[in-house]
Amino acid sequence: MDIITTSKLDNVQMLDKYNLRNPSKGTLFFATTHLIFVDHEMRKETWILLTHISTVERLPITTTGSPLLVRTKTFQSVFFVIPRERDCHEMHQTLLRLSQPVHIDELYCFYYKSTPDDLPKTAGWNFFDLETEFQRMNVPNEHWVHCTGNKDYELCDTYPSVLYVPARATTAVLLGSASFRSRGRLPALAYLHHNKAAIARCSQPLSGFSARCMEDEQMLDLIRKANPNCGYMYVVDTRPRINAMVNRAAGKGYENEAFYENIKFQFMGIGNIHVMRKSLQKLVETCEQNTPTMSSFLSGLESSGWLKHIKSILETSVWIANAIESGVSVCVHCSDGWDRTAQVCSIAALCLDPHYRTINGYQALIEKDWLTFGHKFTARCGHIACDGRERSPVFTQLLDCTWQLLRQLPEAFQFNERFLLELHDHAHACQYGTFVGNCEKDRRDLRLSERTFSLWGYMANHLNEYKNPLYNPKAYLDVIKPDLSAQSIRFWRGMFCRHESGVHPREPLGDLLPAAVDHCSALDFHINYLTKRITTFKNLLSGNRAEKSDAVVNYQNGNLDAVEIETKTEALQIDNKLLYDSGSTLSELECANHDHPLKDTHGPSKPNKIPLITERVDDSIPPTFVALEQEVNTVAIDWKSLKNITECSCSTPLDHFSTKHHCWGCGRAVCTRCVCARLSRPALASPRAVPLCAACAGSAPSTPASPPAPPKDLVTPSN
Repeated sequence: MDIITTSKLDNVQMLDKYNLRNPSKGTLFFATTHLIFVDHEMRKETWILLTHISTVERLPITTTGSPLLVRTKTFQSVFFVIPRERDCHEMHQTLLRLSQPVHIDELYCFYYKSTPDDLPKTAGWNFFDLETEFQRMNVPNEHWVHCTGNKDYELCDTYPSVLYVPARATTAVLLGSASFRSRGRLPALAYLHHNKAAIARCSQPLSGFSARCMEDEQMLDLIRKANPNCGYMYVVDTRPRINAMVNRAAGKGYENEAFYENIKFQFMGIGNIHVMRKSLQKLVETCEQNTPTMSSFLSGLESSGWLKHIKSILETSVWIANAIESGVSVCVHCSDGWDRTAQVCSIAALCLDPHYRTINGYQALIEKDWLTFGHKFTARCGHIACDGRERSPVFTQLLDCTWQLLRQLPEAFQFNERFLLELHDHAHACQYGTFVGNCEKDRRDLRLSERTFSLWGYMANHLNEYKNPLYNPKAYLDVIKPDLSAQSIRFWRGMFCRHESGVHPREPLGDLLPAAVDHCSALDFHINYLTKRITTFKNLLSGNRAEKSDAVVNYQNGNLDAVEIETKTEALQIDNKLLYDSGSTLSELECANHDHPLKDTHGPSKPNKIPLITERVDDSIPPTFVALEQEVNTVAIDWKSLKNITECSCSTPLDHFSTKHHCWGCGRAVCTRCVCARLSRPALASPRAVPLCAACAGSAPSTPASPPAPPKDLVTPSN
């Protein structure tokens, strides 16, 4: 890339806030997509995705060099001390330019190329369809129909082309309501419960102090009548009442209760994007304290107001869910209907519908309530250089609210914490085109499905990493009721402090339980294999031999593969009584146990080797003991504990956030890059393809049972 004038800087120091006296020293590399710091002495790499960089700040020069503070959107803060001030200035300007592209076509997703063996570029773009999602809710029906008026985004250019509206709504009503709502975002169906209560969403009315619109009043009345089980409905304004009143001076505002019959109005008090942005800034400053005390951390957390805002969003969402459960329809709006409205509509649906608590269901929820209904991802996540006041952690708050529910009710959710963190990081990374653009129309105009890869395609190839081992699909078949008391809302350490060492458990439950499940599966398959082998040998010894076979088993006396009586016969569990009953030439006394009273213990010594089996049997049986031993050892019985794993054999650091895999062949814990193949193993009574490290895959006597390993994600390549 022409912007990069210096590809690397030597003798750079990287400071850790927990170890300021002993900074890491190494080389700083500029790659096309990443900033990479390599500590050669400690053999440690630190990768920072350029599109993840949030701010770059030059600090006052010191005696050791020019400091540069890099903050990322994944809440990582890194201090670099560069020897020469000129190099520091060039690096500062380069990072500012690369982290904030001027044009959207410069984003990473338009240049990202996967390896030839990865999923095709089209994978994932057709996983979710809005019409299919509404069909799952039995829509269209007699009360709700598909509106074709927005097919070319003429009715509202920030809405999806597929809209569902009340069946009795005429074109005049739709046009009139759209003209009376901010940005043309008229009331439209977002979710239909099985009791026929609906969640509709829209933007604020252009009411000012006294304006009214008959078509908009009719539209809300038709939404109320689309639920035949209740004679009234709620209109929920997620803003504080004072904010809505201020907007009246700009010709906007809120509905006049005198003009809307059989409708109850409710203000909820969720702050706007500016309040949330400042709150996150204070939270990050609290987490960046060099030597935080209990008092300073708790007071900083309190002054940020972050947990208060999370609680407010959850309370509003649960209020809506309770109304829907009781059979009352709700219409939700904020100012423009694409921030707070998206938050509470999706969290309410998450509480109501167990489908949205699955991996595919949660992805469908994001597609429906966020991507198609016009949440401004490019503006809110700061994908390109724009007005900083447009940036806000709206999507981060959705994930935080979801984590609060997941922490309280782990059995209700199919996905784990890593799934939520992956969504957060990729929403900001722009490696995939899924979250690029501000609405559905933007994505069609950019032809993202043709020019970029889909995040859903990548995640579909890594589903095992996102599964919650505590998930029980029968535990919560309907509405979930979270505890929203103040002491139940927790600080999400895994999100905001994930890059800090020493503050996370050495054996995270999310890693420990899946590893235990996989280990149990490996042992079960191996036991089944051993049982099958033992049964085969018993049949051979008892004379139940196969009639048709070409292979020869040669466990014979005098051969290099001969059997030591004291060890191998016991290992194979040869039954003396079985030998006698099967017509063997051994006498009854010879077949007796060693403590038989008539047996001469001082007689001739026993031979060291005897012929056991020489028979034509099935090809699946190893022909020699060496081959049999090699087959048995293709599966590890003992797996290495994850407790003290800090580094992979390839020198890649492994922390609490890193995905760790156990090699089924040797039992070692390795990083994602070192899982080079998934193959079936001879010592498993299953055709299942299991993960193997490079050493075990190279010596594997089997052929691949599945496609090659999935693409290695470039967002956190060192993990």
